[in-house]
Formats: sequence, C-alpha cells, structure tokens
Amino acid sequence: MNLDLLAQTLAQLGEPKYRLAQIWKWTAQGAAGYEQMTNLPARLRDELTARVPFSTLTVEHEAHASDGTIKALMRTEDGRVLEAVLMRYRDGRRSLCVSSQSGCPLTCSFCATGKMKFGRNLSAWEILDQALHFRRIESVDHCVFMGMGEPMMNLDNVLEACRRFPDIGITNRRTAISTVGWIPGIERMTADPMPLRLALSLHAADPQLRSQLMPVNDRHPLPEVLAACERFYERKRRMVFVEYVMLAGINDAVPQARALARLLDPRIYKVNLIPYNPTDVGMAGSTPGAIEAFREELERHGMGATVRLTRGRDIAAACGQLAAGALSVQAATAVGTGAG
Repeated sequence: MNLDLLAQTLAQLGEPKYRLAQIWKWTAQGAAGYEQMTNLPARLRDELTARVPFSTLTVEHEAHASDGTIKALMRTEDGRVLEAVLMRYRDGRRSLCVSSQSGCPLTCSFCATGKMKFGRNLSAWEILDQALHFRRIESVDHCVFMGMGEPMMNLDNVLEACRRFPDIGITNRRTAISTVGWIPGIERMTADPMPLRLALSLHAADPQLRSQLMPVNDRHPLPEVLAACERFYERKRRMVFVEYVMLAGINDAVPQARALARLLDPRIYKVNLIPYNPTDVGMAGSTPGAIEAFREELERHGMGATVRLTRGRDIAAACGQLAAGALSVQAATAVGTGAG
C-alpha cells in the first residue's frame, strides 16, 4: 500500500488524520481489502477502493513447494517484475525473503538474478507490499533482504520498509539485510538506530577468486568491506553473518576453509554455508561431504559455522535462484503469448 498516496487522498477527502492509522492497522494485521475495515464509513471504503490501489504490486503467479515454501512472482505498476518468498519452518517460524530491486546490477557469476536485466530500485511501498501479501496468508515473524537486488544500493527505501515491519509482526532484530559488500550502505546502516542484522555475501577469502565470482570486489575490496563490518559490530554489538555459497571445485576445498577462518574474527562473524542451488549459469553445488568437511575445518579453527537449510528448491525459490520465473514471464510477454 502506498501510504503517501493514501495520506494525500484522505486529506483531499477531508478525513480526520486518525484514519490513516486505522487503515494501516487493518492492513498490517492482514486485511484483504478496504471492505473488511468495518470501523470506516462505507462511503470512505468505496472512495478508497476507487482511488487508492490496495497494493502497489500485482501477483501474477504463485508456486508452492513440497516443503511449504511459497514463491510469488509480482509485477509493479510500471511492469517491472520481482519475486518474494515465504519460508515455513517446523519450529513455527514464518520467514520472508524479499527483493529490494527488480533485477540486480551487480552480476555475481553464480546468481540467476544477475542474468536478469536490471530494472530499477523498488519503492518502500513495493517492498512493504511483498511482506503484506504473505501477511494476508498467515502471520510472519522474520525477514531477510536476500531476494533480487543489492539492498544497500536502495537503502532509503529498504529502511523505510523496515520501520513498518514491526507492525506486521517482524521486529527489527529479526530482520537481516544482506549485502555483497557495498560499503556506503554498510556505513549508513551502522549509523541508523534500528537494531537490524547485517549479512555479508563473501563466498571466497582469496581476493582474486572473489573478484571472479563477484565483480563488486574490484570496487569495494574485501579488506575494506570487513573493516566496515567490524565498525558495524563495534557500534551495534551484533554479530555479522557471513554467507558463503558452496561451489564444487571452486571455493569448497579444506585449505580455503582455513583461509576463511584466518580472515574472520570469530567474535564478530558467524559463517552460514549455503548449499548451491542449481541455475543455468554452469556451476555445480558442493557435495554434502565437502560441505561438512568445510564446516568442520572452520570449527577446528574456532569459527562458528552452520549449514543453511535449503527451502523451496523444487520451485526455484532457494538462494540464488530468484529470477528464473520472472525471466520466463518476461520472455512470454515479449512474444505476445499473454502469459501471466
């Protein structure tokens, strides 16, 4: 919901200021439309239905995985595509993975989103509407900015959405913002008072290999990125999660685990090893045995490490896979099939 447009419309209609809070409360609690807001006058509900779209996004397709994960393909009012994911866990957690951009300009070599043409930054309301879509399905309590895009390149809108998330049920302490190492954004996040979590996509301790996997390393070298992360820790006293996608024969050797452990201060960082999910970029994921050997080597050198539980793999909703559905819809639309 575009709350700026809503506020302007309410003012034009001569409504009292408290109406905005009333409507937002209904929306944040999962209302499906204005018609459910029974403490609003019927005439106002009709006016808002005509004047203010209930969502800035149109859901074009939903895919449901065998593990309960739901992936939604959405389109903005100007035709940009994006994907967001609801992940359900046995312990009761309901976690969202949301996008901050349509596509991504940073072209990491292992990521499907990097092959998608970059569209634009998403507005705060477009980010918020991803979360609200799933809130209308059920309660949610965690969120990660690990969908399409580099959140630190759109930080104003990301932070504005985060300020609204607690009303939906997602506290700032349960919200993580992932970055490839965009230092200006890390510094701004460090200065912001919200107790958000920081996650760093690292994927290689060797600078040359990291640059091959993530060209952004040439612009923001890893030593400078780690220094920024350590300033975040000093200010926030919150550990930084390191995301490390496991690529067979590329970054999964035991000596590479030792190099990673030497690079990171275990008081500041915790490593999250991510089984690589298949895309069409020509890379293979590490075997379970290689992942376990890598994890054991990290722990042998005092570094805390976990292996991420993969969700939604059978619907291309897992880490690094977002964009495949969007690309197929774009291609279908381009040839005039009317898909979506």
